[in-house]
Amino acid sequence: MSGNSDAAMAYGAYQFLREQGALSVSWEGNRVDLPASFADFDGEPVATPFDQRAYLNVCAYGYTTPWWNWDRWEQEIDWMALHGVNNPVAMEGQEYVWQALWREFNVSEDELTSYFSGPAFTPWQRMGNIEGHAGPLPQSWINKKHDLQKKILARMDELGMKPVVPAFSGYVPKAFVELFPDAKIYQMTPWSGFDRETYWLDPADPLFNKVAKRFIEIYSETYGEQEYYLSDAFNEMLPPVSEETRYDDLASYGKRIYQSIEQAAPEATWVMQGWMFGADEEFWDLQSIEAFLRDVPDAKSMIHDIGNDRYHVWQRTEGFKGKPWIFGFIHNYGGSDPVYADFGDYVEQLDVVTNSENKGALSGFGVFPEGINNNSVAYEFLFDLPWEAQPDMQSWVSEYTNARYGKTSAELQSAWDDLIEGVYSVRYWTTRWWEGSAGAYVLFKRPTYKLTEFEGSPGDLESLDSGIEQLLAVADEYQDSPLFVYDLVDMTKQSVSLHTDLKLQAAIQAYQNKEFEKGDALVEEITDLVTRLDALMGWHQETLHSWLSDASAYGESAEESAFYITNARQQITQWGGSSLKDYASKAWQGMYADFYLPRWTQYLTAYREAMQQGTEFDDEAQQQAMIKWEREWIEQGGIPALNKPENPVSLVSELMATIKADGSR
Repeated sequence: MSGNSDAAMAYGAYQFLREQGALSVSWEGNRVDLPASFADFDGEPVATPFDQRAYLNVCAYGYTTPWWNWDRWEQEIDWMALHGVNNPVAMEGQEYVWQALWREFNVSEDELTSYFSGPAFTPWQRMGNIEGHAGPLPQSWINKKHDLQKKILARMDELGMKPVVPAFSGYVPKAFVELFPDAKIYQMTPWSGFDRETYWLDPADPLFNKVAKRFIEIYSETYGEQEYYLSDAFNEMLPPVSEETRYDDLASYGKRIYQSIEQAAPEATWVMQGWMFGADEEFWDLQSIEAFLRDVPDAKSMIHDIGNDRYHVWQRTEGFKGKPWIFGFIHNYGGSDPVYADFGDYVEQLDVVTNSENKGALSGFGVFPEGINNNSVAYEFLFDLPWEAQPDMQSWVSEYTNARYGKTSAELQSAWDDLIEGVYSVRYWTTRWWEGSAGAYVLFKRPTYKLTEFEGSPGDLESLDSGIEQLLAVADEYQDSPLFVYDLVDMTKQSVSLHTDLKLQAAIQAYQNKEFEKGDALVEEITDLVTRLDALMGWHQETLHSWLSDASAYGESAEESAFYITNARQQITQWGGSSLKDYASKAWQGMYADFYLPRWTQYLTAYREAMQQGTEFDDEAQQQAMIKWEREWIEQGGIPALNKPENPVSLVSELMATIKADGSR
């Protein structure tokens, strides 16, 4: 076998082994069945038009990796190589550099302590969205991540990868306002419901270049010189501009941010996320985008257009007007884990962009999840697309299941046809955001009687249930395949959660209609389903137990471990501010039975009482009561036990039988 890069060789080897049914590598486990020898093979060469295959989102370093050790990172980097990744986003270890930098500029130790956010919230600190949230950040965590990043970058270098590392984007500690009273520092509008401002240094101020240069110098001294530097000055933060000089201001910002990188790394490429152009598209009209990019050299810039699940920035900017860019999808938001993807849409969008006259200097393909360890089939499919843009779905699923389970069949293929129709034809989980609530399911959203107006989650529940029934019909043949059982459990999680959502809405409606017996019966059914689903989810690779255990293990003392547990509990529930509650909601054992169900039970009990008494229900008072209850849950500490079911297939069969029996309600 031959290839023109290590990443291409790794992908080619993986593709060959999958075709032979000998290897499947995924977050939830690997299947390895290598024969003693392979028959002669004369396959077609595998090639891609995309020089860069990018991976990871800056947010994944909060939603997924805050408690990772080197073993887990080594596993992930090897996964990247097998999936053809050569341009990963590598964000660990930067607090070590920021700390050294701010000390050089005379920020005191007390001020540094109050500056850094907690471990589960560092990505948003780095992007200038927050400051000092859920901190302080222990020195041992900073030191561990420093050592970890050295190993990460060394391993990426061994595999021929070109990582994207951080640069200075302008955000400075609040202490800078007093330390440098003559500097032009803007107090930015608080982000996403937070009440604490952050501070941005104008790139035209001489201090900006000094800070930016020292950051890259310290980074290079610590981790070695790099080629790609990420600097996002306006991630969900609007640029401070005068309406009279708006476009000149934006052009100045873009030019000077680039120059601040170039001065310290003349051969470097400035990487920016195109997310801001979509998320704040009311501000970023075409003329504003053009102004911001105008004076940045094409050859020294790279735009990660990460959000094509939701936005199509490349289309309205005509391929970013000549700037090299990477087309991609986020897919996962918040590390939340409903089962979904849209295979057909990914194929169609890639076909549209590659054949467009306005694609500009398209040079790469990327997948930029905010969190991982879920929906691995989506990433297997997505990372095949750069190499085979028009896959035959029947052949792809057959090869995928054969490699993953060790065999396949017409019956299994039929089940997957329904699963694709049910959950893998969903373009984006838009209903995660509904009336200020971001939970993946109704069950995961902070309760309110207004959820009767929720119009339902995307997908085809009937097809999903049919696919699960067909999987159950062949389960005896695949009982020795852990990954088959894993997928069966995952699909069941999705089905039972969605059926529970329907029952929650029906229970609220019943109480509104004074049908208390009906409402009570529905609440009993909900309690039963959620409790049994929680037991089933002990089969999942991630649970509340594993998330909190990993957090605790990162501590160097009992005090640190307790702090990390609280930090971890907060991120997956209240998060922070007023807008992000349940954004990182998790379909985990320990969350279903011990967080989501009690929260709904509390609300429904209060709602039923008000309806029965004929009094006006005070929803706002109940919201405040739930916020208090959530805070107590966060601060209670402790790690729940893991209860892994002995016979998950039987539990699935029983749950689906209950769903079917309740279908008439």
